[in-house]
Amino acid sequence: MDGAALQRYLLRLFERHDVELEVDEDGWLVTDGDFPAVRASWQEGPAGEPGRLDLDVVLSEERYIEESFAGSGGGEAGCRDALRTFEQNAFHVLLAACWYVTDERRMRIATWDIGVRRWDVFIGPFSVRGAAPSDMPAEALASIEAALKHEALSPELHWLRLVHSHAAAGDSRCEALLDNEPWTAGTLALTAVPWPRGGDYVARCFLLLDVRDY
Repeated sequence: MDGAALQRYLLRLFERHDVELEVDEDGWLVTDGDFPAVRASWQEGPAGEPGRLDLDVVLSEERYIEESFAGSGGGEAGCRDALRTFEQNAFHVLLAACWYVTDERRMRIATWDIGVRRWDVFIGPFSVRGAAPSDMPAEALASIEAALKHEALSPELHWLRLVHSHAAAGDSRCEALLDNEPWTAGTLALTAVPWPRGGDYVARCFLLLDVRDY
Protein backbone atom coordinates (compact mmCIF):
# COMPACT_ATOMS: atom_id res chain seq x y z
CA MET A 1 0.00 0.00 0.00
CA ASP A 2 1.53 3.31 -1.06
CA GLY A 3 1.57 6.58 0.88
CA ALA A 4 -1.52 8.01 -0.81
CA ALA A 5 -3.57 4.88 -0.05
CA LEU A 6 -2.43 4.94 3.58
CA GLN A 7 -3.44 8.60 3.83
CA ARG A 8 -6.92 7.79 2.57
CA TYR A 9 -7.21 4.84 4.94
CA LEU A 10 -6.25 6.94 7.98
CA LEU A 11 -8.49 9.84 6.95
CA ARG A 12 -11.49 7.49 6.72
CA LEU A 13 -10.55 5.77 9.98
CA PHE A 14 -10.47 9.05 11.89
CA GLU A 15 -13.61 10.31 10.15
CA ARG A 16 -15.51 7.25 11.39
CA HIS A 17 -14.69 8.47 14.90
CA ASP A 18 -15.71 12.09 14.24
CA VAL A 19 -12.17 13.43 13.84
CA GLU A 20 -11.52 15.40 10.65
CA LEU A 21 -7.88 15.64 9.63
CA GLU A 22 -6.31 17.57 6.77
CA VAL A 23 -3.33 16.68 4.56
CA ASP A 24 -0.56 19.29 4.77
CA GLU A 25 2.10 20.01 2.14
CA ASP A 26 4.49 17.46 3.68
CA GLY A 27 1.96 14.64 3.68
CA TRP A 28 1.10 14.77 7.38
CA LEU A 29 -2.50 14.49 8.54
CA VAL A 30 -2.95 17.49 10.81
CA THR A 31 -5.62 18.61 13.26
CA ASP A 32 -7.02 22.05 12.36
CA GLY A 33 -3.69 22.87 10.73
CA ASP A 34 -1.74 22.04 13.89
CA PHE A 35 -0.77 19.20 16.23
CA PRO A 36 -1.40 16.40 16.83
CA ALA A 37 -0.36 15.21 13.38
CA VAL A 38 -0.11 11.64 12.15
CA ARG A 39 1.61 9.86 9.26
CA ALA A 40 2.09 6.19 8.32
CA SER A 41 4.38 4.32 5.96
CA TRP A 42 4.54 0.67 4.88
CA GLN A 43 7.72 -1.30 4.23
CA GLU A 44 7.40 -4.63 2.47
CA GLY A 45 9.29 -7.47 4.16
CA PRO A 46 11.74 -9.84 2.48
CA ALA A 47 10.26 -12.92 0.81
CA GLY A 48 8.34 -14.91 3.40
CA GLU A 49 8.89 -12.34 6.16
CA PRO A 50 6.37 -9.88 7.66
CA GLY A 51 6.31 -6.30 6.47
CA ARG A 52 6.30 -3.31 8.82
CA LEU A 53 3.87 -0.45 9.28
CA ASP A 54 5.50 2.62 10.86
CA LEU A 55 3.20 5.16 12.44
CA ASP A 56 4.27 8.53 13.84
CA VAL A 57 2.14 10.90 15.92
CA VAL A 58 3.64 14.35 16.44
CA LEU A 59 2.48 16.02 19.66
CA SER A 60 4.58 19.19 19.46
CA GLU A 61 7.70 20.54 17.76
CA GLU A 62 9.87 18.39 20.02
CA ARG A 63 7.78 15.36 20.99
CA TYR A 64 6.47 12.52 18.85
CA ILE A 65 5.28 8.95 19.29
CA GLU A 66 6.83 6.22 17.15
CA GLU A 67 5.03 2.89 16.78
CA SER A 68 5.57 -0.06 14.44
CA PHE A 69 3.33 -3.01 13.60
CA ALA A 70 4.16 -6.23 11.76
CA GLY A 71 1.93 -7.35 8.92
CA SER A 72 1.74 -10.94 7.68
CA GLY A 73 1.16 -11.64 4.00
CA GLY A 74 2.50 -10.16 0.83
CA GLY A 75 1.63 -6.79 -0.69
CA GLU A 76 -1.52 -4.97 0.36
CA ALA A 77 -2.71 -7.95 2.45
CA GLY A 78 0.29 -7.57 4.75
CA CYS A 79 -0.27 -3.84 5.13
CA ARG A 80 -3.94 -4.35 5.97
CA ASP A 81 -2.97 -6.98 8.55
CA ALA A 82 -0.66 -4.45 10.21
CA LEU A 83 -3.37 -1.78 10.08
CA ARG A 84 -5.80 -4.14 11.84
CA THR A 85 -3.22 -4.66 14.59
CA PHE A 86 -2.76 -0.89 14.89
CA GLU A 87 -6.52 -0.37 15.21
CA GLN A 88 -6.93 -3.10 17.81
CA ASN A 89 -3.84 -2.29 19.84
CA ALA A 90 -3.12 1.45 19.73
CA PHE A 91 -5.61 3.49 17.72
CA HIS A 92 -8.25 3.93 20.40
CA VAL A 93 -5.64 4.77 23.04
CA LEU A 94 -4.17 7.47 20.79
CA LEU A 95 -7.64 8.71 19.88
CA ALA A 96 -8.58 9.15 23.54
CA ALA A 97 -5.35 10.73 24.79
CA CYS A 98 -4.51 12.92 21.79
CA TRP A 99 -7.89 13.71 20.18
CA TYR A 100 -10.14 13.31 23.25
CA VAL A 101 -12.48 10.79 21.65
CA THR A 102 -12.99 7.88 24.02
CA ASP A 103 -14.46 4.45 23.35
CA GLU A 104 -14.19 2.47 26.57
CA ARG A 105 -15.31 -0.68 24.76
CA ARG A 106 -11.90 -0.75 23.04
CA MET A 107 -9.64 0.42 25.88
CA ARG A 108 -9.57 1.09 29.60
CA ILE A 109 -8.96 4.26 31.59
CA ALA A 110 -7.36 4.07 35.02
CA THR A 111 -6.09 6.62 37.53
CA TRP A 112 -2.56 6.26 38.88
CA ASP A 113 -0.84 8.41 41.50
CA ILE A 114 2.79 8.91 40.46
CA GLY A 115 4.95 11.30 42.43
CA VAL A 116 2.93 14.32 43.52
CA ARG A 117 0.57 14.13 40.54
CA ARG A 118 -2.48 12.14 39.52
CA TRP A 119 -2.52 10.67 36.01
CA ASP A 120 -5.18 9.43 33.65
CA VAL A 121 -3.87 6.20 32.10
CA PHE A 122 -5.26 5.07 28.74
CA ILE A 123 -4.65 1.33 28.46
CA GLY A 124 -4.95 -0.67 25.28
CA PRO A 125 -5.65 -4.40 25.28
CA PHE A 126 -2.90 -7.00 25.41
CA SER A 127 -2.58 -7.85 21.72
CA VAL A 128 -1.42 -11.45 21.36
CA ARG A 129 0.02 -13.10 18.27
CA GLY A 130 0.57 -16.83 18.36
CA ALA A 131 -0.60 -19.69 20.58
CA ALA A 132 -1.21 -18.31 24.05
CA PRO A 133 -3.95 -18.29 26.68
CA SER A 134 -6.42 -15.44 26.18
CA ASP A 135 -5.85 -14.01 29.66
CA MET A 136 -2.66 -12.04 30.19
CA PRO A 137 -1.54 -11.59 33.82
CA ALA A 138 -3.08 -8.66 35.66
CA GLU A 139 0.21 -8.39 37.55
CA ALA A 140 1.86 -6.92 34.45
CA LEU A 141 0.15 -3.53 34.71
CA ALA A 142 0.42 -3.47 38.51
CA SER A 143 4.14 -4.11 38.21
CA ILE A 144 4.52 -1.30 35.64
CA GLU A 145 2.54 1.10 37.84
CA ALA A 146 4.84 0.33 40.77
CA ALA A 147 7.93 0.91 38.61
CA LEU A 148 6.60 4.26 37.37
CA LYS A 149 6.26 5.49 40.94
CA HIS A 150 10.06 5.68 41.02
CA GLU A 151 10.20 7.85 37.89
CA ALA A 152 10.22 11.65 37.87
CA LEU A 153 7.71 12.14 35.06
CA SER A 154 7.37 15.62 33.63
CA PRO A 155 3.76 16.94 33.66
CA GLU A 156 2.96 16.12 30.02
CA LEU A 157 1.82 13.19 27.93
CA HIS A 158 3.93 10.02 28.21
CA TRP A 159 3.61 6.70 26.38
CA LEU A 160 4.70 3.12 27.03
CA ARG A 161 5.06 0.04 24.88
CA LEU A 162 5.20 -3.27 26.78
CA VAL A 163 6.27 -6.48 25.02
CA HIS A 164 6.61 -10.06 26.21
CA SER A 165 7.65 -12.84 23.83
CA HIS A 166 7.61 -16.53 24.73
CA ALA A 167 8.89 -19.55 22.79
CA ALA A 168 7.56 -23.07 23.19
CA ALA A 169 11.09 -24.15 24.13
CA GLY A 170 10.80 -22.01 27.24
CA ASP A 171 12.80 -18.96 26.24
CA SER A 172 11.15 -15.65 27.01
CA ARG A 173 12.00 -11.97 26.74
CA CYS A 174 10.46 -8.74 27.99
CA GLU A 175 10.93 -5.19 26.81
CA ALA A 176 9.48 -1.87 27.97
CA LEU A 177 9.80 1.44 26.14
CA LEU A 178 9.00 4.79 27.77
CA ASP A 179 8.63 7.75 25.39
CA ASN A 180 10.26 5.74 22.57
CA GLU A 181 13.33 4.87 24.68
CA PRO A 182 14.27 1.55 26.36
CA TRP A 183 13.15 1.64 29.99
CA THR A 184 15.24 -0.74 32.09
CA ALA A 185 13.10 -0.52 35.24
CA GLY A 186 9.99 -1.35 33.22
CA THR A 187 11.68 -4.30 31.53
CA LEU A 188 12.70 -5.69 34.92
CA ALA A 189 9.15 -5.17 36.20
CA LEU A 190 7.73 -7.17 33.31
CA THR A 191 10.34 -9.92 33.69
CA ALA A 192 9.20 -10.48 37.28
CA VAL A 193 5.62 -11.23 36.17
CA PRO A 194 4.38 -14.87 35.89
CA TRP A 195 3.57 -14.98 32.18
CA PRO A 196 1.65 -17.90 30.65
CA ARG A 197 3.79 -20.81 29.54
CA GLY A 198 3.41 -23.03 26.51
CA GLY A 199 3.35 -22.12 22.86
CA ASP A 200 5.04 -19.44 20.81
CA TYR A 201 3.45 -16.03 21.28
CA VAL A 202 4.13 -12.32 21.56
CA ALA A 203 2.01 -10.10 23.80
CA ARG A 204 2.03 -6.32 23.47
CA CYS A 205 0.30 -3.49 25.28
CA PHE A 206 0.31 0.23 24.54
CA LEU A 207 -0.44 2.86 27.19
CA LEU A 208 -0.54 6.64 27.41
CA LEU A 209 -0.38 8.68 30.59
CA ASP A 210 -1.72 12.23 30.80
CA VAL A 211 -1.39 14.37 33.90
CA ARG A 212 -4.80 15.22 35.27
CA ASP A 213 -5.89 18.85 35.43
CA TYR A 214 -7.26 19.85 38.78
